[in-house]
Amino acid sequence: QVQVEESGGGLVQVGDSLRLSCEASGSFFSRSNVAWFRQGPGKDREFVAAISWSDGSQYYSNSVKGRFTIARDNAKTTVFLQMNSLKPEDTALYYCAADDHDRPAAREEMAYASWGQGTQVTVSS
Repeated sequence: QVQVEESGGGLVQVGDSLRLSCEASGSFFSRSNVAWFRQGPGKDREFVAAISWSDGSQYYSNSVKGRFTIARDNAKTTVFLQMNSLKPEDTALYYCAADDHDRPAAREEMAYASWGQGTQVTVSS
């Protein structure tokens, strides 16, 4: 398994931007699909975005498409989630997850074996 850790959460105002980071130890992270999920208060955890390690393909939920961008650095040791035009409904605990199987990045939680503890994002109106 790949050990992952999120950072970058915080309290922001509506319309602000925030960048989350996901870092990992272990040699397989550079060859892992990485996804962000979130769980808002009283809600189930949901898919936000994912990036495939093989070709960099990106996938987004409809609720964040056009506002959020997932990317990874050239060394593939860190994955970022750039969040712009934040809304109160983006308030959630954001999780990073990694899948080191050779397949396209998935939207389903069950595809990801390695999870971080989460970083809190709170958007205040």
